[in-house]
Amino acid sequence: MRIIGGDKGGITIQAPTNLPVRPTTDRAKESLFNILQNQFNFEDLSVLELFAGTGNISYEFASRGAQRVMSVDKDAGCVMFMKQMVKKLAFNTMEVRKQDAFTYLQQCHESFHIIFADAPYALPRISELPSLIFDKGLLLPNGMLILEHGSLLKMEQHPRFKESRAYGQSTFTFFM
Repeated sequence: MRIIGGDKGGITIQAPTNLPVRPTTDRAKESLFNILQNQFNFEDLSVLELFAGTGNISYEFASRGAQRVMSVDKDAGCVMFMKQMVKKLAFNTMEVRKQDAFTYLQQCHESFHIIFADAPYALPRISELPSLIFDKGLLLPNGMLILEHGSLLKMEQHPRFKESRAYGQSTFTFFM
C-alpha cells in the first residue's frame, strides 16, 4: 500500500503479513479521496477511523494535513504497527487507540467531521454503525460517515444514506 497524496504522498508502506487485515486498495482509496477533496478542506478536519487495521486511510488523512486523526482497532498487532508508522512518518496529529470499535463509539464524547469504518465484511453488526453514530451525535454538522463494506450489503434504507460507490467486491457507502 502507498500514501497517495499530501506531504507524504508516494511513500510505500509495507505492513506485516501476519496482521488480520484487508487494506483498502490503492485504486479504491484514490477514488475515495477524489470524492472527499471536492467536499472538504482537509486541513480543517477531525477524522475517526474505526477498524483501522494497518491505518491505511488514517495515513492518507494525516498526510493531507487533517487537524486530528483518531485510529481505533482492537488488534494489538495492528495497533503496534500503526504506532510505529505514526512515529516513523511524524504524524503528530494522529492518535492510535487499542479498543473495540463498538465500545469506543459507546464511550465517545466528541464529534468528528469524517468517520470512516472498514469493518470485517463478515461482521454481522456492520449495519448498526450508522444508527449508533448518528444517534450519539458523533458527526459534526455537515460531517460524513463512510462505510466500506462488501458489495452484497445494501445500506440505502438508512434515512441518512447519501450514495454508494462500488469498486469490485468493495463498496463505499456515504451517509450525511
